Amino acid sequence: MTPRIVGVIFSRTDFQRALRMRNPPDLFELRLDRLSDCLDEIQADVARLPAPLIITARDPREGGAGGLSTRCRRELLLEFVSRAAYIDLELRALRSFEAVLQSAAAAGIRKIISFHDFKSTPPAVRLDELAVKARSSGADVVKIATRTNTESQMRTLLDFYDRHRRQSPVAAMGIGKFGRASRLELARRGAALNYAHLGSASAPGQLSVRDLRRVIS
Repeated sequence: MTPRIVGVIFSRTDFQRALRMRNPPDLFELRLDRLSDCLDEIQADVARLPAPLIITARDPREGGAGGLSTRCRRELLLEFVSRAAYIDLELRALRSFEAVLQSAAAAGIRKIISFHDFKSTPPAVRLDELAVKARSSGADVVKIATRTNTESQMRTLLDFYDRHRRQSPVAAMGIGKFGRASRLELARRGAALNYAHLGSASAPGQLSVRDLRRVIS
């Protein structure tokens, strides 16, 4: 899979910026859990976005906003799934989102199956287990985001990417002190999806679209 840049739409301001972009990223990610105050506006104008969409409604246990219930998240995803090229679901939540997975499969929408750890980077054996489970669950892309506050944590994440990159497309990224360094290095190594902000970072270490373009090009 050719490395792609994903512009994260995290707010109404991000959405308006995305609509105006003359040189957009390869994809936009709609963080539906963060956009509850402007969903009507987004529904009306989402077709005007100048790049295909990833949709996600993040689990509160993995950084989701607003403490949204599983039912609420499921309804949001079903509302937007017909507009998406990809849907991102957490590995831990798959059993609760069968209706969403069925709708996505019927429409030919690809699946990103993800895991986020905002406290640490799990050991290599745990990361390997997560990747195997995601692939066996039908992931088109395996996505792993972990806390990288130490060089050791960053090396663990980079080594994970190198072990799995040839088995399936992998999107991996660090958060924290070594978040920026890890994201730059993973982009250089060819990570499938590379997430960027559209004005201000939504996670520690997140790069801009321009920064990522310089690395990937």
